[in-house]
Amino acid sequence: QVQLVESGGGLVQTGGSLRLSCAASGRTFSDYAMGWFRQAPGKGPEFVAAITRYDLKTYYADSVKGRFTISRDSAKDTVYLQMNSLKPEDTAVYYCAADSRRLPIATRYDYEYRGQGTQVTVSS
Repeated sequence: QVQLVESGGGLVQTGGSLRLSCAASGRTFSDYAMGWFRQAPGKGPEFVAAITRYDLKTYYADSVKGRFTISRDSAKDTVYLQMNSLKPEDTAVYYCAADSRRLPIATRYDYEYRGQGTQVTVSS
């Protein structure tokens, strides 16, 4: 069993930055590919970013490419999402997902573990 706990959300003005954290516990963190998703009010979930287990390859949605950076720290069992140049359309609940079988990059799958999410609100 893996527990995922997100933190770092909040209210920020357009153009501002936030860093989200997703702390994992319970199993070997490095065995899991990690991803970030978001869901805005009235909309379906959207892939944001993902990072592989061992070679640390990263993937991004076109909407965040160049503004967001995903990284992971195996010493802290934590994955991060650095968000810069935030826009009002980035407002959503952000949650992380972990999976040992596939990269969390598509919303159509139920990944092995996901967190409860953290709210990000970008004011205009």
